[in-house]
Amino acid sequence: MQYDYKTLRRSQDLRKNMTKEERHLWYDFLKKYPVQFKRQYPIGCYFADFFCYKAGLIVELDGSQHCDSNEIEYDNQRTAFLQEQGYCVLRFSNLDVMRNFRSVCTAIDLTVTDRLQG
Repeated sequence: MQYDYKTLRRSQDLRKNMTKEERHLWYDFLKKYPVQFKRQYPIGCYFADFFCYKAGLIVELDGSQHCDSNEIEYDNQRTAFLQEQGYCVLRFSNLDVMRNFRSVCTAIDLTVTDRLQG
């Protein structure tokens, strides 16, 4: 898929400025995962935190700002759009990543395995 310079630049900036939780999930699990994931991948007008093309899976990490009612509505619209494109969207809070890292990794692994078998 072709993207314009502005989109590619934004994607690069998001990768350079990952949150602590995004870095933890990327460097300690997804980067070495046997099925390839990409970071801050553009899909339509959105950027997926982590995207696995082969499994059609998007993993989103949500900080505390996602608890705001406006953000919840935006996230719901975003998720609906991504699901309409055929993707499965998993959402985890930053707190989950820091406190339940193993469980987050297990959930991702089980979803990838299930989607590849289905």
